[in-house]
Amino acid sequence: MTAPIQLHYWPTPNGKKITIALEEMGLPYEVHFVNIGAGDQFKPEFLAIAPNNRMPAIVDPEGPDGAPLSLFESGAILQYLARKTGKFGGSNAREQAAVEQWLMWQMGGVGPMAGQAHHFLKYAPSMDPPHDLPYAKDRYRREVGRLYGVLDKQLAKTRYAAGDFLSIADFAIWPWAMGWQAQEQTLDDKPNFKRWLDELAARPAFEKGAAIGMERRSDAATDKKAQEILFKR
Repeated sequence: MTAPIQLHYWPTPNGKKITIALEEMGLPYEVHFVNIGAGDQFKPEFLAIAPNNRMPAIVDPEGPDGAPLSLFESGAILQYLARKTGKFGGSNAREQAAVEQWLMWQMGGVGPMAGQAHHFLKYAPSMDPPHDLPYAKDRYRREVGRLYGVLDKQLAKTRYAAGDFLSIADFAIWPWAMGWQAQEQTLDDKPNFKRWLDELAARPAFEKGAAIGMERRSDAATDKKAQEILFKR
């Protein structure tokens, strides 16, 4: 590549999936911050490439036919980058199927459930008026714990999520799983999960990708303007 990928990003777990992938793949990229707490996701220029008003999104100036390609949805972006580079998507049909399986597991399970856990455990009780809902807290706390138990059992058999090779499935799961404390989880009964978290955290690309833009974040638990935009609009 000669032209950098344009990444529209905010430092959330979904955004970090892509910065980690780009760092691991060694692709050139430029970050355009989309401050979701300030409403940048609703600007017309962002909606032109991400009509669902969610980041991350990318524009690849050197798309498959040489023309620019815009893409939204973090899972789709990860699959596209794996195909583009020939990296981290599995080296044969069996590995590819395993990667897709665990990527979809994250997209359909860990992301939505952990996101709801964050909301009801941390953000909803801080809203005005407070929404402190024990049933919702318990439901999502327990489901996240169940999912991490599933991954722990997998990681007792394999080094990484999809097998003994690093993949975009790991890029997708790790940024969410690193929030286990805020999700009120324990690692005491998940030694394989802990080993995997720590091993990936020590990789320079994970460390760099996860740190991008963190200084720009505010805490939505105390930022009332961000709460209005994120939760009531």
